[in-house]
Amino acid sequence: MANKKLKLHFGKVSIILIFVCIALIAVDLILKHFEEAQDWQFTVIPGLIWVEHGHHNTGAAFSFLAGAEWGQTFLTVFTIILLAALITAFVFIPERAAFLKTALAMIIAGAIGNLVDRAAFGYVRDFVWVGIGSFGAYCNFADFFIVFGVIFAVVDFLFLNEWALIPLTKHAKAAQAKNKESSSSDGDGEQGDAGE
Repeated sequence: MANKKLKLHFGKVSIILIFVCIALIAVDLILKHFEEAQDWQFTVIPGLIWVEHGHHNTGAAFSFLAGAEWGQTFLTVFTIILLAALITAFVFIPERAAFLKTALAMIIAGAIGNLVDRAAFGYVRDFVWVGIGSFGAYCNFADFFIVFGVIFAVVDFLFLNEWALIPLTKHAKAAQAKNKESSSSDGDGEQGDAGE
């Protein structure tokens, strides 16, 4: 059985997604700037989503590590390591896995948007409340990109791609059937070689 080497996959899909990633980062930072400059305060969906000025999160999601002196340093270093891993995955994942690459581009955009805040201000600018009553959190568009990117990646891993745990698409089923055929024929070949 031939060894499969890791190969860079950087084509048209990747180039488009890099521009999408840059656009998402720009949207996040521009919205944060205008929210701070104009003191936004309005309701989007009563009791569920509203915009409120002046929330600075020195921690991670749900203010995790907000009170720790080393929290900012840890979160900055962790984000940089995570970004390195995500970017590496992005360039090695085949172009045909466009949905997964899109998910990674969204997560990368969100992580960079919040990393810029940490580097520039020492906190992340949050202004959108999402929740019911007292159960919820203030967040920003970078957080939305990360959350939706993670959801898309999980859906892809579970149902859509050629390695899916529960393949639901024709492409995923066909790819897994082909993989089974090739692995079984490899096994037959190895047994045949051993018997000779």
